[in-house]
Amino acid sequence: MNLEPRAPIGVTACQTAFGWVGIAWSAQGLVALSLPQPTEDEALRRLPAGSGPVPLQPLWLDLTDLAGRLSRYFAGEAVVFDEPLDPTIGTDFQRQVWAVTRAIPRGQTRSYGDVAREAGSPAAARAVGQAMARNPWPIVVPCHRVVGSDGTLTGFGGGVEMKRQMLAMEEAI
Repeated sequence: MNLEPRAPIGVTACQTAFGWVGIAWSAQGLVALSLPQPTEDEALRRLPAGSGPVPLQPLWLDLTDLAGRLSRYFAGEAVVFDEPLDPTIGTDFQRQVWAVTRAIPRGQTRSYGDVAREAGSPAAARAVGQAMARNPWPIVVPCHRVVGSDGTLTGFGGGVEMKRQMLAMEEAI
């Protein structure tokens, strides 16, 4: 399973109300985002390491705009993240799960089972959980919107309290 990009990547970080968010990209799309961290260095450390020369900022990527939307998101505003995701990352199943998750509207949640059914694998709720745990683009692929079948807030890379804060900010709980 490939969770690392196959091409050189560029990295930067931006400050939000929740902390610093790291951003990594390749020529093909976003490679990763970190969840908010207390320092810029910590946000950058949570990104994958690139190899080779850092690519020029691709035409599809406006870092100033993306950083502004991340800042506005963590200030409670509704924003859209429509940047392309690097298609070399993950398995076919994971990419399908991430696409389904990316389509969950702000202010709504889905269960792991719901995502599995929508991804075409109704018995794969646990595999959806694994895909959520490996999601390299939290916020852009809003894995915090995926909850237990009874609505409980379960597993999240930033911790359940951050998940609760993000869902409350989105008025989903």
